[in-house]
Amino acid sequence: MYIEDLKFSLWADFIERDFLDNEFKNLIDNKIVNGATSNPAIFKNAILNSPAYKEQLSNLSSLTPKERYEAVAIYDIQKAADVLKPLYDNGDDGYVSIEVDPFLCDDAKATIDEGKRLFKTINRENVMIKIPATNAGYEAMSELVACGISVNATLIFSKKQAIACAKAFQKAQKQNNKKVDTVISVFVSRIDRAIDETLKLHGIKTALTGIYNSADIYAEIQTMNVKNCRVLFASTGVKDDSLPPYYYIKELLAYNSVNTAPIDTIKAFYKNDSKTVALPISKEKIETHFKKIKNADIDFDKIVEKQISDGLETFKEAFKEILESL
Repeated sequence: MYIEDLKFSLWADFIERDFLDNEFKNLIDNKIVNGATSNPAIFKNAILNSPAYKEQLSNLSSLTPKERYEAVAIYDIQKAADVLKPLYDNGDDGYVSIEVDPFLCDDAKATIDEGKRLFKTINRENVMIKIPATNAGYEAMSELVACGISVNATLIFSKKQAIACAKAFQKAQKQNNKKVDTVISVFVSRIDRAIDETLKLHGIKTALTGIYNSADIYAEIQTMNVKNCRVLFASTGVKDDSLPPYYYIKELLAYNSVNTAPIDTIKAFYKNDSKTVALPISKEKIETHFKKIKNADIDFDKIVEKQISDGLETFKEAFKEILESL
């Protein structure tokens, strides 16, 4: 773990074949990262822009586009899992995540079937199946965990989503005596990017809403005390040049949590060497901020709903672009 006494982990939010063969190993050896995450957008950039995939793809011409995508993605996930396996064996996370087809987000059975198939095909115990937090997703999460498959619940922007994930995991853990790790991935910076320009017009401090929303969700999940479940802070890269690049890691540093971030963000945080605990944030401070938003007639719930919808569409579009290119 990045900070052992806090049980705080840093995971690389990046997958690309040359990276896995080189820099990824160095980050692990230097005890900077102890896990990795992927999503359709990350694989789209890797597969379409890196020459490392050309040789393998040239030998897969007889397959369907989705089969070709899965072949290269599974190869990378297996490679990452193997590199991370010593950490996993030592109880230091060592997980890598792969997301199910985002077009299945409203079909519980299809998500369950694909999650089980991917886990079996990858054949690595330190793989987490990533499932979007939709009504169908909650059902799928519970079923996979009950089967002993670790799950990364993703695209979470609201406390309601997070609680539903936690309850799904809680239910599943009662059906399984094995240790099955889960994470609830709360997206942070996208909230600020969606609301900050409006907040400026009303004189409300920016770059705080995503932090406070995430801190509120973290406090709730900690209270629920779900076995083998942690909050993972995602979407922690900075787009605002006025903020330090490690802002969303530093401001969400918390006990029993994970932060998955772009490589440059992780390097900046490591260089800054900040290890001051930031959470929990007082309930009063969080409520005061959101009261200002409400008093300005800003519908925060509507913003959150749009982020959930936009997040799913982004992953669907990335997946579609991959398949079309293949």
